[in-house]
Amino acid sequence: MTTSTAQLVAALRPLLRAEAAAEASAAGIEAADIEQAVWLRLLERETGPDEPARWVRSAVRTEARIARRRRRREAAYHADGPEPATGHDSSPEGRALAGERHRALRAAVGRLPGRCPELLGAMLSPDDPTYREIAGELGISQGSLGPVRSRCLGCLRRMLRAEVGAPEPWGKEP
Repeated sequence: MTTSTAQLVAALRPLLRAEAAAEASAAGIEAADIEQAVWLRLLERETGPDEPARWVRSAVRTEARIARRRRRREAAYHADGPEPATGHDSSPEGRALAGERHRALRAAVGRLPGRCPELLGAMLSPDDPTYREIAGELGISQGSLGPVRSRCLGCLRRMLRAEVGAPEPWGKEP
């Protein structure tokens, strides 16, 4: 980071924090998520904005609008709820099968290497913790949760594919 970029970041930090907090409280989303997205936008630019304060306000509003749209489209996943693909089956057999799938998933997660069992276990928690809460619990940065989660899910996918041997769509082998 060049000196001028560092000075720009230092100058914009208080404004960005205030704007993100205001938009986040109105939208019901986390201010840190908005801040991170705006910093990323700034770093992606080849040159600094002509009017930094105006640019920050505009970028914060844009990121808050994107987050609100994303929030409307996403539905919370509850581990004890119905399976997304199969729907809700309240019969005793359906509940038994769902329980068995849940136990098998938990057992597979427990066999993963490294910090994957802790991370995926926290994400499967019925308390539905936020990324900030999970990062604090595991002692890792909030920004690294997504990449670590992706690697863990890829490892879980490969492990389950090897155990089950399910073919890919259209009969392709993995």
